[in-house]
Amino acid sequence: MTSNTTTVRPRPAVEITQWDHEADVVVAGYGVAGASAAVAAAQEGADVLVLERTGGWGGAAAMAGGFIYLGGGTPLQKACGFEDSAENMKAFMTEALGPGVDAEKIDAYCEGSVDHYNWLVECGVPFKASFWGEPGWEPPGDDGLQYTGGENAAPFSATIPPAPRGHVPQMADKQSGGEKGGGFMLMKPLTDTSAALGVRSVYDTRAQTLVTDESGRVVGVVATQYGKEITIRARRGVVLATGSFAYNDRMVEAYAPRLVGRPAASIEEHDGKAIQMAQALGADLAHMDATEVAFFCDPQLFIRGILVNGRGQRYINEDTYPGRVGQATLIENQNQSFLVIDEAAYEEAQATPTATPFLRHQPSWVCETVEELEAEMGLPEGTLQTTVEVYNKHAAKGADPVLGKKSEWVRPIGSPVAAIDLRGFTGGFTLGGLRTSVESEVLHVSGEPIPGLYAAGRCTAGVSAGGYASGASLGDGSFFGRRAGRSAAKG
Repeated sequence: MTSNTTTVRPRPAVEITQWDHEADVVVAGYGVAGASAAVAAAQEGADVLVLERTGGWGGAAAMAGGFIYLGGGTPLQKACGFEDSAENMKAFMTEALGPGVDAEKIDAYCEGSVDHYNWLVECGVPFKASFWGEPGWEPPGDDGLQYTGGENAAPFSATIPPAPRGHVPQMADKQSGGEKGGGFMLMKPLTDTSAALGVRSVYDTRAQTLVTDESGRVVGVVATQYGKEITIRARRGVVLATGSFAYNDRMVEAYAPRLVGRPAASIEEHDGKAIQMAQALGADLAHMDATEVAFFCDPQLFIRGILVNGRGQRYINEDTYPGRVGQATLIENQNQSFLVIDEAAYEEAQATPTATPFLRHQPSWVCETVEELEAEMGLPEGTLQTTVEVYNKHAAKGADPVLGKKSEWVRPIGSPVAAIDLRGFTGGFTLGGLRTSVESEVLHVSGEPIPGLYAAGRCTAGVSAGGYASGASLGDGSFFGRRAGRSAAKG
């Protein structure tokens, strides 16, 4: 689906003869960034109106696993027995989310993380003080804390003290990848708080373009509702929070071509419209090539074996964050990946709880020896055999000097041995977008803020510049959404 770009040119306010709606702050999009902006603006005393394209609040956030990347010593971290500091959090995020992270944003995010956690709790977001320490995309139960960025794995753990920072709202009977994910229990309290503060919302309303006055200030939005054009005046500011461009084919082809044909963990409404609307005013962009890449295999499986590329070589430590595995597979190894695992390890994984049983794949090939497996897989002779020989030599001593997998997961590969074909098992969403200030002002290509225009969430370039950690989207979306709401309320 490619959005129509012909309607994004700004509309002069002098052409608007009548406003259909009016508010101090107008927010486009009712996902996590929009909801956080609405609450924060209302807390500043502003009259707030939210425009939402679909028939209800939630966006991609309500369907997500629900991780919010927070740290620096949150009450949840402390309750689960972990120490953390803003400095260690900054060091990890700078290293893992780069290259090219916005240092000012990282600083603000890490220094304000504990306060943001407390704000979410005040808004009614529930967190259970329990830690899930097993590998996985998310906890299978209602545990509240998990490692979600590879903090406790190579290469980061050697130089940066690790701490789990994936905070997930407590929810019973949640379903991974559906409308009952942990993200629902982030969105419902936020939108309930928003409603209690008097925030108004209109649904089935799609923002189309921005309205500017003679000075160039953004003073409103033109939208469509049921096919009819409507106008909304913003007395103090407009906040754009309509999501990524993962479902805009032209933009993906232009900026993030590795994701062509493989959007995932996003929704079709993520068509880049907010980015285009702001671009039409001269807005700057950042990190448009950056992508999160999901790897569609259960970590409980691949951590117990070795991942090899199309040349039969290992390419990443299997105990790291699965999103790093996805990026390494798609970006560095041409989407070529095979999991080599013996029968004992495979059966052990099958018996372990997971939130994603649908990602437990059956073996593609099973053989008695690695030599036979190599031939069955069609790999060059000697490649896989050499890889397994080196791995097993060190694994016999519980070590992995090649890639640094933790000793608890290092075990010689025995017989029978299998391989699971994971070629093409990746998908993801875009991380780049509008360049914004730490106060969530949309920046012109000149570097100056565009008056009256603010943005947050996946339509912006947030804390992720290249790498990713689960929770970074809901984290910076809600954090900088708050800032967008506050800034817009102050006008």
